[in-house]
Amino acid sequence: MTSIKYFLVLVTALFLFNSCATKKEILYFQDAAQYNNTPISYVKPILQPNDILKITVSALLEETAKPYNRITSGSSGGVGSDLIKLDGYLVSDQHTISFPQLGILSTADKTTRQLEVEITQLLVDGGHLKNPTVNVRLLNPKVTVLGEVGSPGTFSFTEESITLLQALGMAGDLTINGRREDILLIRETDGVYKTTTIDVTSADLLTSPYYFIKPNDVLIVNPNGPKIKSSGFISNLGSLISVISIVLSTVILITR
Repeated sequence: MTSIKYFLVLVTALFLFNSCATKKEILYFQDAAQYNNTPISYVKPILQPNDILKITVSALLEETAKPYNRITSGSSGGVGSDLIKLDGYLVSDQHTISFPQLGILSTADKTTRQLEVEITQLLVDGGHLKNPTVNVRLLNPKVTVLGEVGSPGTFSFTEESITLLQALGMAGDLTINGRREDILLIRETDGVYKTTTIDVTSADLLTSPYYFIKPNDVLIVNPNGPKIKSSGFISNLGSLISVISIVLSTVILITR
C-alpha cells in the first residue's frame, strides 16, 4: 500500500506542476510605471471595402441640401440600426461609393475625415451648395475575438476605433489559460492580410501601432502551456479522479 500512496502523490504532483502559471505570465502591463504621462497617438482608420457609411450633408437652407441626402426608410417612426445600415453607402471592392449628384467617389486610402473634406470641396467647386457641412460616419465597425477569452465572438462598436484592451473587455477578458504574451492580431491593410503578435504583459503596447483596434481586426488568444498540456492529458478534475481510480484499481489487482 505504501507504493500506491507514493504513486498517487506523484500523479497529483505532476498534475499540479503542469497546471501552474507564473505571476509573470498572468499580470498585464508589468512595466506600466515607465509609461506614465506618455502622450496618446490617436489614429483614424482607413476606409475598407464592405464598410457602410452614413453621409449627411447640410446647408444654411435645408431644402437645398435634400438632393444630396438619402432618405432613411421608415423615417416617420423608429429606425433600427440594421435598417440604417441598409440605407448607408456600401464601399465597393474597388474602394468606391456612388453619391447623389456627384457620381462615383473614391474612398481609397481615405479616412472618414478626408472623405468629408473631399465631398465638401466637390459641392463647393461644382456650385452645388454654398458653405455646406458634410458628416461621414462609419456604421458597421466590428472586431472579432477568439480563443481563450470569456465570451468569444464578433463585437460591434460605435467609435471609429477602440483600444485592444477594450476589445478584450468586450469578450469577457482573457481566461486564466490565455497566453498573454502571444495574442495574434490579423489585420486587413492595403488589400492584404497582415499578422503580428501582441504581448499584454508589457506596457510597450501603449505606444504600439496595434494599441488601437481597427474595424475588421481579428484577435486570437492562444492557450498557454498548462492548458495545452491538460487538453492532451487530463482536461478536468473529474477526468483526473477517473484516471486515478482506474490506475489504483489496476495496481491493487496486480499487487494482490
